[in-house]
Amino acid sequence: MITAIQGPLAAYRAQHLRLEIAGAVATLTLDRPERKNPLTFDSYAEMAAILRAAAHDDAVRAFVVTGAGGNFCSGGDVHEIIGPLLDRDTKGLMQFTAMTGELVKAMRACPQPIIAAVDGICAGAGAIIAMSSDIRLGTPRAKVAFLFNRVGLAGCDMGACAILPRIIGQGRASELLYLGRSLGGEEGLAWGFFNALHAPEGLAEQAATLARGIAEGPSFANAMTKRMLQMEWAMSVEQAIEAEAVAQALCMTTQDFRRAYDAFVAKQRPVFRGD
Repeated sequence: MITAIQGPLAAYRAQHLRLEIAGAVATLTLDRPERKNPLTFDSYAEMAAILRAAAHDDAVRAFVVTGAGGNFCSGGDVHEIIGPLLDRDTKGLMQFTAMTGELVKAMRACPQPIIAAVDGICAGAGAIIAMSSDIRLGTPRAKVAFLFNRVGLAGCDMGACAILPRIIGQGRASELLYLGRSLGGEEGLAWGFFNALHAPEGLAEQAATLARGIAEGPSFANAMTKRMLQMEWAMSVEQAIEAEAVAQALCMTTQDFRRAYDAFVAKQRPVFRGD
């Protein structure tokens, strides 16, 4: 059970996507189902801003990212993003690619674990959002495609060449990034891209249940786990062991650590509060 408190995101009124908060779980929904939920300049920026603000919101302890209408996200809007990019000079294009990368940076820096609930089309930047989440749930009909090369671009977009191989391996990532082909739900599960598959009609509840389970855990410690999973990519095993010793010692100073011990002695389930 989580004590109900109000954080800054509770007062935020999203304009370019849907933000809903239930208990300690915030759900971000890309909500343009008639176009398979493409991203716009504004939705890129707003999603990044929300996730940056989440670093200062102790009330939200987990995120779910999903799409409306049976699809996750079809990538950047062809008419609102791709077309206008053709008229930009090099400086303007760099501003755009830096802005899209900012979303991935915000997702990885956000202390709350992020669960992607992926149904249907998950392409281009949509595939990047799913990839950049901490956990991915899919459906058998999910189709994930890093299709940048199909529009004449490199697969090295928004961190794909760094993150995707760490999820599914170098060879498999290379195949997807060179060919731009779709990764189906069952194949994505077998490759380790998806943690689990669920029926489309049950996906939202399964994601919410998983998010609630994470939110009920020790949020300071969960944020530390996420931080170390990120930092240790660039560490040797010896450095990682030393860094984790410091991280775990810090977690041992929290009241949640004491609550867990007291609950164990009392043969009760601990109720974590994030302090």
